[in-house]
Amino acid sequence: MKKVILGFLTLSSFIFTACSDDDGNEPIDTSIVAPATYEFSRDGSSSVSYSGQTTRIQMGEEFIAALTDNTRTETALDGMFAHAEGNNDFSNTDLNASDKSIRSKTAASSDYFSANTTDANAIKADFDAWIANQVSDVFPNWATTATAGNAGNLQEAGGGSTRYISGKGLEYNQVISKSLIGALMVDQMLNNYLSPSVLDAGSNIADNDAGIVAEGKSYTNMEHKWDEAFGYLYGTDNATNPILNQDSFLNKYLSRVENDADFAGIASEVYEAFKLGRAAIVAKNYEVRDAQANIIREKISTVIGVRAVYYLQSGKNVLATDKAAAFHDLSEGFGFIYSLQFTRKPGTNEPYFTKTEVDGFINQLMTGNGFWDVSPATLDEISEAISSEFSFTTAQASN
Repeated sequence: MKKVILGFLTLSSFIFTACSDDDGNEPIDTSIVAPATYEFSRDGSSSVSYSGQTTRIQMGEEFIAALTDNTRTETALDGMFAHAEGNNDFSNTDLNASDKSIRSKTAASSDYFSANTTDANAIKADFDAWIANQVSDVFPNWATTATAGNAGNLQEAGGGSTRYISGKGLEYNQVISKSLIGALMVDQMLNNYLSPSVLDAGSNIADNDAGIVAEGKSYTNMEHKWDEAFGYLYGTDNATNPILNQDSFLNKYLSRVENDADFAGIASEVYEAFKLGRAAIVAKNYEVRDAQANIIREKISTVIGVRAVYYLQSGKNVLATDKAAAFHDLSEGFGFIYSLQFTRKPGTNEPYFTKTEVDGFINQLMTGNGFWDVSPATLDEISEAISSEFSFTTAQASN
């Protein structure tokens, strides 16, 4: 990715914006220089901080791994999802000592859910139900061969991986992990930390303009909020030379989309926008900052849309020949479809698909015996509906 990023520097290192002085004279050009890497400092110390995001990503990694351990209890899994400070929910003692949790930031953005607790609670309830169903339905049937309407296991053709599924063919661990990408990472990034409602809250503009830092810190509150958005993508990666595919969530799937020739360059576009937006905050230019936020919204939303279509099409292609592989792909597709409700159309306060629309897609997939009954025509129909809202085709996404 480093080579790709360097190639974009000449295009996006400088942004010129016009502003007029108070006397109405000719506009004055003000340049904002984005650094070569995501490095910002104040008084010789780094002003970049996103440790909370790293913690939640690490919690998420342990949590999704535990979902395939059939010795786990529902209480134990709930504890990992809704961790309370000091509880021994994780193998990592630092995570146990943390006051952070996954559940507290799930469907919890300022723009989408602060005034919509009904949907926020319904989404959290979905995760709670998926956890409960994994323990009560799938775990007891771990050694049973799955059939339509009955949970159990299925092995992929040719001696491949064994998948553990519900009676509707759902791999709950895949549903949960892919849905978290939207409900946690994407929602917090696009609809919370990159939002003016958070960036500009309280005295943040005045403080940033005056260079007033948070108590005991080297960053202003506005700088920190932008960094927290950055952390949900790069929190376990190298911020100054992103490698990608360094966690199981958004970082991994930005890598997957970047590696598709139809979308090559998207990773650089996201990284460049994060750098330039942060530099704009330092330069106190909030118009440029918000323009970069809109670029990030568009590109990250595209990642979700692409992978939703990719998995629907991948599942369709083997639906008749390899149920285990198909159900695995469709379970991932289910999670990315679920994540669509957390996307954000640039320049708006709207997702690419509403919760009602997403619920409609899910209902189509889960009718009757779910994946056992779903038709290729239905998978194509949903794929086309998703693609049509973005700037890509189903054929491009399905590569």
